[in-house]
Amino acid sequence: GVWTLSRDERAVILQANERFRVAVTPHYAALADPDDLMDPIRLQCVPSAGELVSYPFELDDPLAEEEHMPVPGLTHRYPDRALLYVSHNCPVYCRHCTRKRKVSRPETAASRSELRVALDHIRATPEIRDVILSGGDPLTLSDGRLDEILGELRTIPHVEVIRLGTRNPVTLPQRVTAELCDVLAKHAPLFIHTHFNHPAE
Repeated sequence: GVWTLSRDERAVILQANERFRVAVTPHYAALADPDDLMDPIRLQCVPSAGELVSYPFELDDPLAEEEHMPVPGLTHRYPDRALLYVSHNCPVYCRHCTRKRKVSRPETAASRSELRVALDHIRATPEIRDVILSGGDPLTLSDGRLDEILGELRTIPHVEVIRLGTRNPVTLPQRVTAELCDVLAKHAPLFIHTHFNHPAE
């Protein structure tokens, strides 16, 4: 059903939207009880007043991903694996996101030329055997663009494992089409990492 926002929710959304966008797909919204302000789906989507409070000990980059970024769009913290950011968009902007500094801000995503540099870094670093496509959500890219990126990774001999992290199976399951599956199958073996945060999902 349609959510009726409380007065407090409306007020917080107007303020929070300046710091981190609010977006919910119809599918994900439909999983919630529209009359329950404490519904677990709703709590992941609608900003709360606590989100507007910043404490001195808080970090913009709590996982220190930028600290281990040799080139834009690539975190290389562990010797044998790297995290490749291919998009900063998501179907749903989860309020608990640890990448609020850049997710929901498309202008901060690595450009096509920066992604080329990131792929070149992987190519030039034989220790990297495991690459995780992340973002944002990689499935916000077109099938063609995903095909290009996965194809590039498959040309790198020392990359043995390719993983893709996505919340689309719960936030936008319509994105998982036969055509997408055909693209992903071309680059098998490919490991899909997703996460469900509550039984309601």
